[in-house]
Amino acid sequence: MATAVKLADCAPLPEELHWAAYFDFDAHPFAHEALLRGTANVVDAVATIKAYTQTHSAKIASAVAESARHALDALEGAAWAHGAGATPGRVFGSATGDHGLVVAEGARCYGDVSLVDGSVIIGEGTVVEPGAILQGPLVLGKNCTIRSGAYLRAPCLIGDGCTLRGELKNVAMMDNSSFPHPSYLGDSICGYLSHFGNQATAANFGIFNGMLARSEQRNVQLVLGELKIDLGTRKLGVILGDYSQVGCNSVTDPATFLRPRTIVYALSRVSAGIYGPNEILKNKPLEHGIIERAPLT
Repeated sequence: MATAVKLADCAPLPEELHWAAYFDFDAHPFAHEALLRGTANVVDAVATIKAYTQTHSAKIASAVAESARHALDALEGAAWAHGAGATPGRVFGSATGDHGLVVAEGARCYGDVSLVDGSVIIGEGTVVEPGAILQGPLVLGKNCTIRSGAYLRAPCLIGDGCTLRGELKNVAMMDNSSFPHPSYLGDSICGYLSHFGNQATAANFGIFNGMLARSEQRNVQLVLGELKIDLGTRKLGVILGDYSQVGCNSVTDPATFLRPRTIVYALSRVSAGIYGPNEILKNKPLEHGIIERAPLT
């Protein structure tokens, strides 16, 4: 029987729960790698996305308000912008000194924007298509494409070169990662060049917890060797390492950890646990139960 332990009491921390087991910042620098470097483990990093994004977005908005303050008349003072590409459909909330919409030079924003809970920062060259919904605090990197139908629920921290269309909530995505089709991703961190196929989803909340009062809901647990680790949170989606992918119509259970270069085939259900690196997960129930695991060569 596995020994029950809280994540905070794991000493030493299992290698599989350290952020360096998933993300290589030497090979692929990330503008917001401080989010990870400042935490003890990758689960704690998910819990700090909101505070980091609020602080970072407010700092940028405040600097723009002080130095540029290019109020857009069409938005009745609800935004400041370096560039002229901010023509969102609707803006909810009003700007203050550290609370607004910042559109960098060369970016274009045509979606709806909510400033009720924080600032929205849109990086250089990023395009937000009509029909997208952005909710602050939100930081979008450079040269991203936010497709029509995307719903970025606060907080989200998005790197450069990302393509998004699904619903995201409390997510950090590193450079060149993509979630370009309809589906849901919450309470997760996705590494460099990671990808979700069409309708792939990361469950972040246990289905039986939904039947309980909040006071009775249990934290997500992870079995790792001889340990059964209480991760200290009711919600945790997927930790997706550099180059990892989840195929079309697949679903990952809460607390699924896919280390770098781990590929989930289409139509697979991946149970909570740690997989990879350099592994393929195949849906072959008749031959091997639920998932066949094979090396990625």
